[in-house]
Amino acid sequence: MLFEAIITAETPRDMIGYTLANHVELNTIIFECTVPAVSVILAALAGELSSLARRELLQTLSFVAAGSGDDSEPVPGRTNLGDECRARAQEGFWLIVQIGLTGRAEDADTAADICEYFGLGDEKSSFYQALIRKRVSAKARRQRPR
Repeated sequence: MLFEAIITAETPRDMIGYTLANHVELNTIIFECTVPAVSVILAALAGELSSLARRELLQTLSFVAAGSGDDSEPVPGRTNLGDECRARAQEGFWLIVQIGLTGRAEDADTAADICEYFGLGDEKSSFYQALIRKRVSAKARRQRPR
């Protein structure tokens, strides 16, 4: 129900009381439920969303990509939730790049952060991260009052 409320939200009023914070992540601490939630987030981001819903999902994905598991409660059968979530999120690398290159400036900035958190270290991801950051910078310059 929480995902449905966020995905279908059209106005700020629709989003009141609905957030993935403290459900999927808590200040970049992620939980066992985060791994499958990443797939839901990526599927939702691939569809039509209001800017509010897209922002919420991208922000959550950013926290997840930067996150780590709660070491105080080890999950049996899982070695590192942070790495597992990043690997799942990396499956949406091209989707994140597309959002960064075509979306709103704040979404592009978050998309660049997500690419950075992936830490892929290859030329391809570095290239697209720099391209997205350049787009954000250019868009910010255009929006400054003169």
